[in-house]
Amino acid sequence: MQKGAPKLLMFIMRVTILLTLTVIVLGAYTRLSDAGLGCPDWPGCYGKITVPSNTQAVNQANLQFPERALEADKAWIEMIHRYFAGSLGLLIFVVVAWCIKKNITSVGLPLLISATVIFQALLGMWTVTLKLMPVVVMAHLMGGFTLLSLLCLLYCRLSNVQQHFGESVSHSPLKAWALFGLIVVVGQILLGGWTSSNYAALVCTQLPICEGNWMSYLDFKNAFDFAQHGHDNYEFGVLEYPARLTIHVMHRFGAIAATLTVLMIVYQLWQLEKGPQRKLAVTLAIVLFTQVSLGISNVWFHLPISVAVLHNLVAALLLVTMVVTNFVVWQRQPSEYLMKNDVLQGGNHGH
Repeated sequence: MQKGAPKLLMFIMRVTILLTLTVIVLGAYTRLSDAGLGCPDWPGCYGKITVPSNTQAVNQANLQFPERALEADKAWIEMIHRYFAGSLGLLIFVVVAWCIKKNITSVGLPLLISATVIFQALLGMWTVTLKLMPVVVMAHLMGGFTLLSLLCLLYCRLSNVQQHFGESVSHSPLKAWALFGLIVVVGQILLGGWTSSNYAALVCTQLPICEGNWMSYLDFKNAFDFAQHGHDNYEFGVLEYPARLTIHVMHRFGAIAATLTVLMIVYQLWQLEKGPQRKLAVTLAIVLFTQVSLGISNVWFHLPISVAVLHNLVAALLLVTMVVTNFVVWQRQPSEYLMKNDVLQGGNHGH
């Protein structure tokens, strides 16, 4: 089935993946520039499809939402993110419809991608209507990463990427390490999302863990209270210092665990001593090194928005690299299918 994937479809898939990365970057920029509530309603902006600009429209918008005066720069950041996200959703539905109608691949993955798009749109709405509730913001961030991962899985399936890797990959101890590494990386991204959505990124300003007697401030009960009831607005965070410190410290420990785990996977890939495996190992190492450097830079330079946005982007690239690694390791080689088909066809001819 995958062998017959049209070149145009593969080109559209590449555009879709790049657009997904763009939307993730725009989402990060929206969050980090405090523009998440730049438009206090959804899907429009103060009831319009564009940001109100003339004096009458601005006055009407401020009367309609007296609790949040219009800030045009933040509103435009939010709406540009929505325009790109909406365009991405439509493009994904085109890809899904093409795959299903032409029977290019089994319907499970395309349908899962469609469901993720719909749920991600709902999370985008709830992010606004629930006033940046941290658990929703984190879920919205993770939804974007999940969508990117699923699209990359579909691309790998359509392009038969596993055929470039030998049988030694799927028969090596790498299987368990790759799966474990993926789980650790996903957990670390969740911790990063929880740190960002609770505005805890600047709580610790020293390396490697935190300054002062940080252990005496740890408060796990409040740090990971996902409900956080009793608040009408979560902008700029509602947690006290000990809870935010705990979140930040756990993100630091998560970074150490993720780094060590991914390095072990890099070592396992390098040990296979084949061209594609070593290229994958080098790619994984470069992405990991870049991400660690950006994480340290966030602390060292006190969270400049450009570095923080890049930290989100490279996290997405690290996740994608881990997803591709797992696909290659766990997916059976095309030769296995071909051999089985040849055997079956030979048996049929014999009868």
